[in-house]
Amino acid sequence: MPPVFAHGRLRLYLLKLLDESPRHGYEIIRLLEERFQGLYAPSAGTVYPRLAKLEAEGLVTHSTEGGRKVYSLTPTGRAELADRQGELAELELDIRESVSALAADIREDVSGAAGDLRREMREAARRTRATTTDGGDAWQQAKGDFRHAMEEWKEQARRAKEESRRARQDAQQARRQAKQTQDHVREEARRIAERVQERVRGGDWPTGIVDGITSLTQELGNLANAGNGSRATPASPPPAPEWADAADTLSKDPARDLDRLLDRFRDDIRDAARDHGVTPAQLAQSREILADAASRVTALLAPRG
Repeated sequence: MPPVFAHGRLRLYLLKLLDESPRHGYEIIRLLEERFQGLYAPSAGTVYPRLAKLEAEGLVTHSTEGGRKVYSLTPTGRAELADRQGELAELELDIRESVSALAADIREDVSGAAGDLRREMREAARRTRATTTDGGDAWQQAKGDFRHAMEEWKEQARRAKEESRRARQDAQQARRQAKQTQDHVREEARRIAERVQERVRGGDWPTGIVDGITSLTQELGNLANAGNGSRATPASPPPAPEWADAADTLSKDPARDLDRLLDRFRDDIRDAARDHGVTPAQLAQSREILADAASRVTALLAPRG
């Protein structure tokens, strides 16, 4: 089918529509669709560039209303339209013929599509009959494939359920082990505090603090080794740090000595964390040990009433 508008004729028809009334671009598109009884509607990419070209030629102008450009004819545009009235009459006739041609094409397309659909339905019916009479094996194979797929799905679901059960059991075991470790850490912290208090009561508070910090360091070392899969036994405790000997760390300024002890203690713990890593469970238990030690050392250093 030839195009609805031959070269230059849409330009002429836009002048006619704008001569009827000022319009914005979307209104022109909708009006053309109505003129063609819904069988044809130009795109925005067809209409707006032509409006811009007409404006550049001085045939139309625009104003802005509600954020939209509203186009209207200029005197030059009306003059050109008046000069082309004969051509415009032919265009109106062509439009009516185009509408009839478009309708005929659509009827033909619909008829062809309906014919194709009928043929496809007849062919599908024929294949169905052939399958019913001669394709029993194929049907049995399809049923077998379906049963096999269902069995595979059930097996996968069973395995997933079993893995979930094992994961829950592992989590419960981990919680029990963490609870046991926590209880052990609390007991060790209590014993360390008792030893420190005995030293302090005997008047040797610097040695008591050194002994307490040394024991805490050893306990945290045991905790790190346990997290990495090794086990420390009471029969072979880890060696005490070098600064555990009070004779090497004490001077005439106890406050300064205490600062140095705390620095060495922090460095040892940092090195252990860097060398062995820290798990969330170890971090939680370390926090408890350090908090308890901080409370007890603070109480030892606090003035007594």
